[in-house]
Amino acid sequence: MSVAGPSTKPVQAYYCSVCTLPTEYCEFGPSVSKCKTTLEEADKAEFERIWGEGALAARIGTLSVEKNEKIEADAAKAEQKAAKKAAAEAKLKGSTKIIIKREERTKRKVLTHIQGLELFGVDLKKAAKLFASKFATGSSVSKNPQGQDEIVVQGDVGDEVVEMLKQQVGVLKGAPGDQVSRVEAKKKKEPEAEA
Repeated sequence: MSVAGPSTKPVQAYYCSVCTLPTEYCEFGPSVSKCKTTLEEADKAEFERIWGEGALAARIGTLSVEKNEKIEADAAKAEQKAAKKAAAEAKLKGSTKIIIKREERTKRKVLTHIQGLELFGVDLKKAAKLFASKFATGSSVSKNPQGQDEIVVQGDVGDEVVEMLKQQVGVLKGAPGDQVSRVEAKKKKEPEAEA
């Protein structure tokens, strides 16, 4: 008599299109009701397996009514919190500007500082590499005096950066070209040496 070992068939996992978790874990995500309605429209069989009357009765059978009500209230609170957070992020993105600052250095040399790209989901290191290859110049990510990350490009390339933002080139996709603020940094005059 042979003993059967573990199954070698691959397990098909069904992932939720709303919270991106496996459907068994949607109840722990931030938007349970959206997950349920989306799953019901997309796949009735999977919905019945997870949220059907028999499945819910099996899971809730050991819970008291008070615990079940508390779980539902907690899920509603989590959904409200996630909705508020999404609204706050959308408001912040709408009011945020990308700042392109031109700084003159000694002997007609210019640096271009680009701030605020990370708020729109742009990877600063990849963007710096894109600018370096596009303009054939030095480009790096560094901290500004306020402690925020910024991209510093050697040369006066502010107009070209704005054009790249408008055209959504490469890693700049998602950063709005119409929310750009241009700033001119004045060069500090050095005190003259006494003769």
